[in-house]
Parts: sequence; structure tokens; C-alpha cells
Amino acid sequence: TLRKPISQSSMADWASKNLNMHTQGIFRRRISISNMLSWNGGSIKKPMLITSNRAIKKEACEMFKLVQSYMGDRQTRMDRNHVALVTVTKCWSMQGLRDELYIQLIRQTTDNTCYRSLAWGWELMAISLAFFSPSPKFQSYLEGYIYRHLDSDENIAQRIKELVDLKNKKNSKSRKKRKQNTEDEGLPISTYAKYCYRKLQKVAVTGGKKGLRKPTVEEITHARNAIVTPSLFGSSLEEIMLRQQDMYPGNKLPWVQTQLSQQVLALGGEQTEGIFRIPGDIDEVNALKLQVDQWRIPGSLSDPNIPASLLKLWYRELEEPVIPQQFYKECISNYENPDAAVAVVQLLPELNRLVLCYLIHFLQIFAQPSNVGRTKMDVNNLAMVMAPNCLRCQSDDPRVIFENTRKEMSFLRMLIVHLDTSFIKGLV
Repeated sequence: TLRKPISQSSMADWASKNLNMHTQGIFRRRISISNMLSWNGGSIKKPMLITSNRAIKKEACEMFKLVQSYMGDRQTRMDRNHVALVTVTKCWSMQGLRDELYIQLIRQTTDNTCYRSLAWGWELMAISLAFFSPSPKFQSYLEGYIYRHLDSDENIAQRIKELVDLKNKKNSKSRKKRKQNTEDEGLPISTYAKYCYRKLQKVAVTGGKKGLRKPTVEEITHARNAIVTPSLFGSSLEEIMLRQQDMYPGNKLPWVQTQLSQQVLALGGEQTEGIFRIPGDIDEVNALKLQVDQWRIPGSLSDPNIPASLLKLWYRELEEPVIPQQFYKECISNYENPDAAVAVVQLLPELNRLVLCYLIHFLQIFAQPSNVGRTKMDVNNLAMVMAPNCLRCQSDDPRVIFENTRKEMSFLRMLIVHLDTSFIKGLV
């Protein structure tokens, strides 16, 4: 569900307090907020946001040129992939630059009379949100901006036409004109906005790309492709099954779920101490995630903690948890009753029921005494690490969250011990 973002007046108030107001002309007159937040074909001499950090002051002006280069408004010898990589890497490495990038993108996608440039600005915003979130204080401003473009295609086309007409009147005798293009080139802006809105909600929680390895060109390409082709991570179960329909039309379960589960077992995960508790190397997990999103499982894997960590991530990032939200209360109400807990599973939608039963069947393998002796992961430990990936408490009250966490673990433990999953064998 879409939350109602901050109002236009609140956004204006935020801008007045946080924008580093620029000046122009020999009398150094202040530029208005509306001009500060409208497309600019020139360069900037200081950051758009107030900062005392010298490194950020210097990098912000260079980054504005990169934004212009990516959007096709400034000539460069670099290809757009490399421009995006340099831009994203700067912000990924220097946290203080992130809000600056987002406010620059807001500026360059406001009152922009070239549709192609406008679309590429939104594309760079979508790519950036795959790697890092804005600061908490800037998130609501960015959210409000994106929200206003969710159904704005007709308004954008009309606005471009008005701006072009106005500009033509003013510059009728001018030789130097910027290329104006009101024709749709590529995706509608609302498509980018809807993707960015969903991505912003997720990255604000997950925090974006983790690990020590800097962003790569492959990750940039993957982030761009995800705008049109949804990732196997962070989508709904229905979307994932729809995506795999062409490649695996007979499968009743998500390919990503079964493949990663089988990889954990193939690499001896049921004999690995701390499996699911000890995380795999985050950079290796990120690399595997890229390959899985391209329907590939590399043959070079050797550590079962890598696919195990990615499998947990897949469950955790599902748009809606395996056990849908409307069944949450029933789950935590029946955390001590085996029959009632099993009965809840039978009420789930068919796809959710199959996915959950496959997971429980998988965990039951690790819960066998012969394996627990090696993994040190008994049924309680398994329930503890997997429950947060299956159930999501919606409360903001720390006491409720703490109390429900115990009940979530107990509910999953009931399923591991009592749910009959024998029918899953052979099901793919």
C-alpha cells in the first residue's frame, strides 16, 4: 500500500531549510528555490545541499557534471554505463554525497524539456536506489517527489510542451538552442516512478549494497534491467512464477527456491556447523545473487553458507512474506498448539502453501538428530533464524515486536516438528 507522502508545502519548507542557495550575476543575487530545483544546462559551483564537509563540497560539483553526462546534457568520452558506475561508486563510498545526488536528480528531472534526458535522469535514480538509500531526513522529501510522478505522464507531456513554447518565444532569434524532444523515447516516466517508489521503500529498510567490493558494471547493468524485468528478489511469489513460466512451465515452485535449497544440500550444508546462522561472505553472496537473477547457478561454489545466506535473503525480501500478513495473528495465536498451527498452513493460498511446505520439508532435513550433531543447529535454532524470513510483525512497538518474535519462533518450531511434508518429495 502506498503511504501518503509529505505535502507540497512541507517539501517547500524542507527545501528552504536545507538547500544551499546559489547566486548569479555580478550582484550575486540569490536564485529562487523554484530555479534551484529546475533543470540546469550549466555547471554548479557549490553543492545543492548545505554541508561543511570540504570533500563533499568538491565532489558535489563534479558529480553534477556526471549526472548531466548520463542524461546526455553534457558531452563525455565515457559510455553511460561507466558514467553511472563512477557516480554510484562515489556515493556508495561517501555517504554524505547520497542526498546530494538525489537532490541533483530531482533538479535535473524537473521542468526538463527533453524527454530522453528526463527518462535517463529517472533511470539513474532507479539505478542509484539499488545501491544506497537517502538519509532518513531526506527520504520523505524524495518519496514525496517520486509519489507525484506515479501517474503523471499526460501532465509531463503537457508541461514539456508549455516550456518549449515559452522558450521558443523568448529565444526566437537565438541561434543556440537545446534539442527539444516531446516524443516518448523509451519508458513512460510513471514506470520509472513506480519502480523507484517500491525500491525506495525496500532500500530504506535493507540499506542497499553491502560488503567491501565496490559496485561493478555488471551490477549497474543488472540494476537498469530490473526496471523493466523484475528481479527474482524483492518480487511477489506470483510475479516470480509468471517470470519463470516460459523457462520452466511445469514447475509448481519458484526455481530460485528449489535451486538454492538443492545447492545447500549438494555442498554438504546439512553437515556444516552453524549453517543458516553463520553468514556467507557478503561479496560472494552478492555475486551469486547476480547470477541467480540471470537463471544461472555457477559450478564453482564450495561454501554452503553462500547459497544458504542467499536463500534466507530471498525469503526475507519477498514483497509479501511466505505466510501472508492476513494470517499473521492466527500464527502467533497458535504458537503452542500443533494442530492449530498445522491448520493455518492449510488455509494459505495454494502457492504460499507449497512454498512454505517446501521450506519446512527442507528444514526438517537439518532437524534430524544425525545432522544436528554436526551443525549444532537443532529445531529451536532453525526456527530462530528462519522465523523472521517467513513472518513479519507490523507493529512499531518494541515490546510487541519482542513478544511476537518469541511466538513467531515457536510457531515455526511447531511446523518443523509436526507438519507432514512427505508429499513435497519430488515436487519441483
